Amino acid sequence: MRYLPNGTQMSAADRHTIENVGIPSLVLMERAALKTVETMHIHGIDTSRALVVCGSGNNGGDGFAVARLLTEEGTQAHILFAGREASMSRECGVQKRIAENLGIRIFTEIPEEEYTVIIDAVFGVGLSREISGKYADIIEWMNAWECEKVAVDIPSGVSAASGRILGTAFRADLTVAMACVKAGCEMYPGKYYAGDTLAVPIGIDPEIFASDEEVCITYDRADIPGLLPERNPDSHKGSYGKVLMITGSSGMAGAAYLSAKAAYTVGAGLVQIYTAQENRSILQELLPEAIISCYQEYDDGQLIHLLEWADVVCIGCGLGTGEVSEMLLEGVLSKVRVPCIIDADGLNLLSRKMNLLEQIQAPLILTPHMKEMSRLTGISVTEIADRRMDIVREFTDRYPAVCVLKDSRTIVKSKGNHPFLNLAGNSGMAKAGAGDVLAGVITGLSAQGMSAYESAALGVYLHACGGDEAREEKGSYSMLARDLIAGIGRCMKNNEENHRRDTENETA
Repeated sequence: MRYLPNGTQMSAADRHTIENVGIPSLVLMERAALKTVETMHIHGIDTSRALVVCGSGNNGGDGFAVARLLTEEGTQAHILFAGREASMSRECGVQKRIAENLGIRIFTEIPEEEYTVIIDAVFGVGLSREISGKYADIIEWMNAWECEKVAVDIPSGVSAASGRILGTAFRADLTVAMACVKAGCEMYPGKYYAGDTLAVPIGIDPEIFASDEEVCITYDRADIPGLLPERNPDSHKGSYGKVLMITGSSGMAGAAYLSAKAAYTVGAGLVQIYTAQENRSILQELLPEAIISCYQEYDDGQLIHLLEWADVVCIGCGLGTGEVSEMLLEGVLSKVRVPCIIDADGLNLLSRKMNLLEQIQAPLILTPHMKEMSRLTGISVTEIADRRMDIVREFTDRYPAVCVLKDSRTIVKSKGNHPFLNLAGNSGMAKAGAGDVLAGVITGLSAQGMSAYESAALGVYLHACGGDEAREEKGSYSMLARDLIAGIGRCMKNNEENHRRDTENETA
């Protein structure tokens, strides 16, 4: 697990390290510069003629120190000072004076020389205003050069919190992030500007963020074995949960099939699909492992019986928004006592009667895409895109649910837990049925005893990793939702084998 703080959170960690741990700010600055130079060399960046563009704050101080270290290596390093002397931080002023004492060439106007790399140290994580005037001109000039480009900590102009572009922004090939990659460098459009991102240690312990539930987290593949529910040798199908999928209106058997198969693929023991009568034959043929129960009209007694049987319920995939579907959703929300996942049409029905959430007496997971979230909240898609982290937080503060806001960077949030930001996956997953697969994955994990938040976060990540496996197999244009399920299976198998091999090596 990795932390992805925003600018405010990172600044607080910086202050804590200086004031409570006792590491001076100049020491942190020196480490930042050392790690930036070291990382450029590791990545094979030609630093023989480097221009470091520095602002007036501590990010600029990092830049002055980078120029000094490159000069000490015998390369040609120049500095373009884009800031103002009057607003210079104390540490930046110290680094600037050292550079001047060493005779490093410092420009205050755009130079006419040619460089192999431009290093951006103009603005740090604290930037919150739009860039304009002289600063905007300098950044546009930096972007126009055909050479390698490196950002120190964050590209100037990218919001560390949201990834929004503040007027204009530096386009880096590589961003060397201090202690942690910032959330804005992994959210679009900021990701386009950050290029490859690498966090480097400078003395700030990322575990300081563990107690702050507002700091984003993300997963890497190595985390999967430790997150998956255990499989015990002495077990049976009941050990891994009974899943009830209330999915698939007439003609929508595909959604019911994909979600149910996905639940089985991640380890659920038994899946029952409650669906429109017309879907029975095709589902029995497509997924003989599932129990098929059907309805033609709303039957309260049958629904109660099914809910009493289930360890987890998923409702909405291909359900439709007709009268029977509406009655099914209302019946489930008033009677369910086990974890419940609401997806797709279930969310569209819910948006008409948000008061239904007030009567829920079970763990609840909602999986809206941006338009569905707009219906649930009454907030425009554009505003959600600009303020997604705040809006998800406000939503989960108001409603007793885990919210999975699906997008190219899916966010999972519940009250009392860190926001999870998914960084895996690819554009090939933008296909019909992908959301049904995700709902099934989350449901299957929940059936095995994982908490609502844990099953949602891991489900999103496994779904995305399955997408990456599918792209390797089929390519991003040709992959289908069913390929995600196969990819998830391969991902879990590979991680299981790697974990077993590592365990055997440790005990050998």
